[in-house]
Amino acid sequence: MAESNPFPGENNTGHFWDDNLRELSNPPPRWWMIAFWLSFAWWVLYGILYPMWPTPWAQDGPGHTTGILGWSQIREFERGMAQVEAVRAQFEEQIAGMSAEEIIADPGLLQYVRSSARVLFGDYCAACHGSGGQGNPGYPVLADDDWLYGGTIAKITESITYGRKGAMTAHKDILTEAEVDQLARFVVTMSEGEPGSDEDWALFNAKGCIACHGPKGNGVLAELPDGTIVTVGASNLTDGIWRFEPGGYESARHTILYGVNQDVEGSRSAVMPAFGEAGTGTSGRLESSQIKKLAIYVHDLGGGR
Repeated sequence: MAESNPFPGENNTGHFWDDNLRELSNPPPRWWMIAFWLSFAWWVLYGILYPMWPTPWAQDGPGHTTGILGWSQIREFERGMAQVEAVRAQFEEQIAGMSAEEIIADPGLLQYVRSSARVLFGDYCAACHGSGGQGNPGYPVLADDDWLYGGTIAKITESITYGRKGAMTAHKDILTEAEVDQLARFVVTMSEGEPGSDEDWALFNAKGCIACHGPKGNGVLAELPDGTIVTVGASNLTDGIWRFEPGGYESARHTILYGVNQDVEGSRSAVMPAFGEAGTGTSGRLESSQIKKLAIYVHDLGGGR
């Protein structure tokens, strides 16, 4: 093949295609070879400076060489966290000594609380109430102004700290089918903004519904002169918001029959866990400052009350 090479002195391999396509055997450019050997040298140097080489024979060590610089991702993370905590500390110290109302009145501190509480909400609340407080199926919406236990900062703090457990008697052995049917239809009527008949209200009062849902059916037992709402957590029956989806006649009838958190099959479940230690709220899942921040955040979501 070499004897018939039509390109003598070209330093090709003697392999040709289509008469003039050939394979050359020129060495790589010098700059490329220098870069190659420098990259190899850097790889070796990196393995000396930083953690890299596995040591499977190690019994109690890290299982790899640690490098002469002593660098590690964990140490880098810890340094970064220390810097973050140093920035947060000035805000956290202020929050610890201020009431929620004082924090809300401070725009700069309020912005910090909102950002910090968004993370807490995602970690502890979003699984049930949704990432934006929209409420996952079967759980209350926090992004509206409808509150079961009151939407003031104090009430929200109380709910987060001590938790909540709804209670409604199962009436399947108390009411007749006709009474259950009438009350379920009355609930739907009220949810549509209609007042209902005198007969409906008479049955509502006679069967004790007024004791929890209030004289107006809106879940309010009394409103104090300072605006405080007295409630036991019973649903507001006069709006279009349903605590248990999908709402409507069948949903109302089911709740009347089987109640909430009762020891009967079919009873609704409505339980919120406590996130603070009873009495202090400082040794539970969340510290008091975290509960304070969450209360402000949730208050913002629903506009308070």
